[in-house]
Amino acid sequence: KVTLWLKKIYGDVPIPEYEVNERTVDILHEVMECNEERDKDVMLLIEDMKDRATKYEAETEYWQDVLGESLGLSVDTLSEEATTDLNDLVESAVELKVEDTSLTSFYSAINHMSSELYKTKSKNEEMERKLTTLTKKLTLAMTLEKQLQEDIKKLNESQEAEKAMAETESKNVTFLECKSKDLKLKISHAEDELIAMGLDQSLVHEELVKSSE
Repeated sequence: KVTLWLKKIYGDVPIPEYEVNERTVDILHEVMECNEERDKDVMLLIEDMKDRATKYEAETEYWQDVLGESLGLSVDTLSEEATTDLNDLVESAVELKVEDTSLTSFYSAINHMSSELYKTKSKNEEMERKLTTLTKKLTLAMTLEKQLQEDIKKLNESQEAEKAMAETESKNVTFLECKSKDLKLKISHAEDELIAMGLDQSLVHEELVKSSE
């Protein structure tokens, strides 16, 4: 059954090769059933449209006879203005999707379209309000983001400056510590030399400090 359906689908074109097993056949059978159901729906729709066309043609002939026999009117006898008005009436009926050209049908269709227009307009206004609100929020968020970036930049610059200052102070402290050690060494060496030359021990820096205290 699936093979016959594939031949019908492809016609004179060879059927593409596929692995024939239970799973592929089941899938193709399901596709076939869906396709056949769709074809049935399409055929029903076509038949319905044919029936409507037949009814419209019959109704057209009826009214042509009525207008021709009762009023002596036909498309050929109408003035150019009347023909234009008739065409406008038909186009309006088609555009408004009315079943007939009675005033009731036109008024009903126009009211419905006006209602839809009002709904669409209201929806558009609501969307514009939402868009305005979102735009304001987005602008505010972008402003805050820019301010935050500037604050971060200033903070980084401040931290860099403090880091540089701390490094400088650290170098100065290290230099002063080294200088202090060097001076202490020189003082110690100088005192040792003076003592070696016969300087009174009580005159050295430590003894003078003790004496002062």
